Amino acid sequence: MKIVSWNVNGFRSILGKGFQEVLANSGADVFCLQEIKARQDQVLCDFGPYTCHWNSAVRPGYSGTATLSRSAPLSVSAGIGEAEHDSEGRVLTTEFADFYVVNVYVPNVGRELKRLDYRVSAWGPAFVNFLKRLEQKKPVVVCGDLNVAHNEIDLARPKANVGNAGFTDEERTDFSKFLDAGFVDSFRHFEKGPGHYTWWSYQNSARPRNIGWRIDYACVSASLTLALQEAFIWPDVQGSDHCPVGVVLGD
Repeated sequence: MKIVSWNVNGFRSILGKGFQEVLANSGADVFCLQEIKARQDQVLCDFGPYTCHWNSAVRPGYSGTATLSRSAPLSVSAGIGEAEHDSEGRVLTTEFADFYVVNVYVPNVGRELKRLDYRVSAWGPAFVNFLKRLEQKKPVVVCGDLNVAHNEIDLARPKANVGNAGFTDEERTDFSKFLDAGFVDSFRHFEKGPGHYTWWSYQNSARPRNIGWRIDYACVSASLTLALQEAFIWPDVQGSDHCPVGVVLGD
């Protein structure tokens, strides 16, 4: 199964920038979108063989996730079952025969780190607990914008960004705890080298110069490691300040 994930920075915006062509050419069985900033009734278009499942934020034009699937999931659920965390549409889970696909848009702590405590003390533990509950039934694939560069290799200018949103010690430690809970960063399972990023600032020609951050991930339960066939980043796909990432799983 091929799973693709993309923070599109606005579902309605991306539709005018070639999204349907990207979707058609992706070969994806499941395509996860984050930061959709829209409700279902605001996105009226044909996705061909895909069915679109939604978890929009209560606040208009903010956050939200959507998952397009080629075959019908066994079940679809929105959120993690905790009201404190579920109003922003950040988690959408689709169940398939062999695993769950969890589409997630992790909260950004903000320039002034105002949501840092919430992100690492409340959201992080609650999300991992949710994933571990799912794992009691079957393995999990976690795809999305995790809003953290884990190690120095995961951003072009680490020294200049120490302590900034997405590269604080607290966020990086929280991501380490997530991996220690039994999840594998699929891209780093295959690729150990630098220069691979998934988000670039719109300022200072950052993308053409490849001054970016790797903050979008496809992670899997450790029990799926042997099924990993490929993990990828598609930096040439335009339309958002993020690019798609994904993973291919075999039997």
